[in-house]
Amino acid sequence: MVCGDSHTSTHGAFGSIAFGIGTSEVEQVLATQCMLQYKPKKMRMNINGQLGKGVVSKDIILYIISKISASGGNGYFVEYAGDTIRGLSMEARMTICNMSIEMGARGGMIAPDQTTFDYVKGRKFAPQGADFDKAVQYWKTLKTDEGAVFDKEYNFDAADIAPMITYGTNPGMGIKVTERIPTLDELKDISEHASFKKSLDYMGLQPGGQLLGQKVDYVFIGSCTNARIEDLRQVADFVKGKRKASDVEVWIIPGSKQVEKQAQEEGLDRIFEEAGFELRGPGCSACLGMNEDKVPAGKYCISTSNRNFEGRQGPGARTFLASPLSAAVAAVTGRVEDVREYI
Repeated sequence: MVCGDSHTSTHGAFGSIAFGIGTSEVEQVLATQCMLQYKPKKMRMNINGQLGKGVVSKDIILYIISKISASGGNGYFVEYAGDTIRGLSMEARMTICNMSIEMGARGGMIAPDQTTFDYVKGRKFAPQGADFDKAVQYWKTLKTDEGAVFDKEYNFDAADIAPMITYGTNPGMGIKVTERIPTLDELKDISEHASFKKSLDYMGLQPGGQLLGQKVDYVFIGSCTNARIEDLRQVADFVKGKRKASDVEVWIIPGSKQVEKQAQEEGLDRIFEEAGFELRGPGCSACLGMNEDKVPAGKYCISTSNRNFEGRQGPGARTFLASPLSAAVAAVTGRVEDVREYI
């Protein structure tokens, strides 16, 4: 599956080879159903073990990117595997595949399994009846063969993953929320010193400092990374009966009209309203400062989006990437906090 948006890789959660393409490539596909591509190298990420309290899929992918950097996947197509991945919901898998692009990869995918088939069954455009059963038999053959060799392979222990947050201006500049920002001496590559310093200057942060307790001005819960119904339910479960901090503006942006409708049917919109959150129309919104949904210059926003580049959420806006749970806690406390202390 291809589309003129880099986050088309979200569909890798269904076992699809899915990736974004450029405008001229879109033209080629629409005209001929073909395009010229260089075959990427193969990478596998194995994550095994039990996730800790308060750790969700966004933390998994931010942890991985913090380990291999925002360019660690350049030239590769990534498969995510291991029992931790197999235990995730489809929504959680979509979050992980969505952010494969943020490590420079061409795309990311997860082998289809019973969780995938159960999610697809009965949906509007899915095969029906016997056709569905026949399709499942084929889909079951799509997983990677035993003994397959990858150009690069990583192994991670789920127990080492904690609630994550970014401190810089690319998704690879992430830490566990309880850790401190690195210092120049701790950077492995001396060539990164200038960009690291520039990034912290933009963010108004100090090397070796902590983000715990950092004041937040805006909370953005949305984007193609974390605006599915499961994400909104997580946030609503936490904020029910609570109020947002008085000096924080909170925007909830459903990922689609379908998600918006479902949230309203489940009464999540009333929970958000009572908490002082603003439920806005579906779309990209403040993920990239679209329309008037911009974070003012110099203000800090904790965001469930995928990118924290300079000016991404508005000229001069400062973005911390985090999970919906971490964002919900920040909305209530007005500060960056360790979600594990609140659930």
